[in-house]
Amino acid sequence: MAVYRYLVIVAAAAIVGIGILITFSLSKGTFSSQDYEIDVDPFKDPQNLFVTARVMVQNTGGKDLTNVKVDFGAGHLLILGTLAPGQKVILSPPDGNPLEQVTVTADNGIVVTKPYRIPPKMPGMMGS
Repeated sequence: MAVYRYLVIVAAAAIVGIGILITFSLSKGTFSSQDYEIDVDPFKDPQNLFVTARVMVQNTGGKDLTNVKVDFGAGHLLILGTLAPGQKVILSPPDGNPLEQVTVTADNGIVVTKPYRIPPKMPGMMGS
């Protein structure tokens, strides 16, 4: 009988641990480890006749980010202003942009430069 009690306690602890792990993984941007932090995801998907591109910018910190600027390159600059904690914006790069990399800056020493990522092409998918 005592063996079953320990087995139930271990199973309950495992379920609680998995629940906590899932909660933290799904709450990206809600529980911040730093006051000033930003996530930048530039994405481009070249097709046969055109290129689809977008840039996602999210404040993953615990405080407002001020003076947020997105530099698409080639002289294309977009001023976003202030992003609240957890706020996410999805932007389209300007026409004629070379789509090489994006630099996002903000007050408090935030500077993030990332190249555009391209999704892997699989047989049967559009553009492959």
